[in-house]
Amino acid sequence: MTITEVGKKYGLTPDTLRYYERIGLIPPVPRGKSGARDYGEESCQWVELMKCMRAAGVQIEALIEYAALAQQGNGTLEARRALLVRQREQLTARMADMQASLDRLDYKIDLYARRIALQGSGQGPEGKEEI
Repeated sequence: MTITEVGKKYGLTPDTLRYYERIGLIPPVPRGKSGARDYGEESCQWVELMKCMRAAGVQIEALIEYAALAQQGNGTLEARRALLVRQREQLTARMADMQASLDRLDYKIDLYARRIALQGSGQGPEGKEEI
C-alpha cells in the first residue's frame, strides 16, 4: 500500500506516517523500486497499533521505547510486557478520572433539568445560584 492509502485507511496524514517512521514509532517501511514507501501487512499492523496507543493517551516516548524493544527481538518480551502493564495502569487511572468528570457532568445536567422543570411549574428555584 502507498503512504496515501495507509493514511486514508487509518485516518492519518502522510506527514504523520513519515513522522512516526522518523522518530521510531514504526520500523522503517520498505521502499519500492521508485523509492516510495510500500506498506505491507507488518507495517500496517505497526501503524494500527501506534494509532490505537496514541488514541489511548500513551506517551510517544513510551511508544518509541516499545518499538525499539520489539525490534530487538524476543529477548525483550518481559520488558515489553512490563512497559505495557505500566501504560495500562496509567490508562486505568485516566479512565477513573474521566469517569469522575462524567459523573459530575451527569449530576449537573440532572440538577439543571430539575430546576428548569420547577421553573416551568411556577415553583422557581430558591436559594443561592448554582454554578
